[in-house]
Amino acid sequence: MTEALIVIDVQNDFCPGGALAVAGGDAILAEVNALLGSFEVKVLTQDWHPADHASFAANHPGAAPFSMVEMPYGPQVLWPTHCVQGTAGAAFHPGLQVDAADLVIRKGFRAQIDSYSAFFENDRSTPTGLDGYLRDRGVGAVTLVGLATDFCVAYSALDAARLGYAVTVQMSACRAIDLDGSLAAACAQMRAAGVVLT
Repeated sequence: MTEALIVIDVQNDFCPGGALAVAGGDAILAEVNALLGSFEVKVLTQDWHPADHASFAANHPGAAPFSMVEMPYGPQVLWPTHCVQGTAGAAFHPGLQVDAADLVIRKGFRAQIDSYSAFFENDRSTPTGLDGYLRDRGVGAVTLVGLATDFCVAYSALDAARLGYAVTVQMSACRAIDLDGSLAAACAQMRAAGVVLT
């Protein structure tokens, strides 16, 4: 069975100094780069938001970053403006071996819906196209690494499990935001779905 490595959102805005920095986000680079050399199929995801994205607190007058709103697809965290298309913050971290990847999946480019998962928008039904690509490559198992463990990595892992893949999250090559206990909750959800956390 072919196994794919999916590297989630190792972008400048999620690394120290970025607009939505994950503590230690750049500390995973050496391990991620080493893993890129040991998988047959390698995919990178890239958060790619328009400036008017509905998940940005700045686009909701009076709303504070990290507050919650209700969207047609469910509860939504309002984030600081980050990973705006074409900006330096949206670029991959310069230490990431981007050229080792077979495919880059851009997500979150639809202004009215956020997209944490590599597989679906946050409505859990609008596909990114990644599932079809992996099936065409004969992939049956995926290992996920990247940023952030409790949001984009966890959503991707849960969707991959739902789609029938054997799923591993290599925790040493991930870092979390941990918003009000979100890391423990995400880990519990992943384990319950059969995701292996190593």
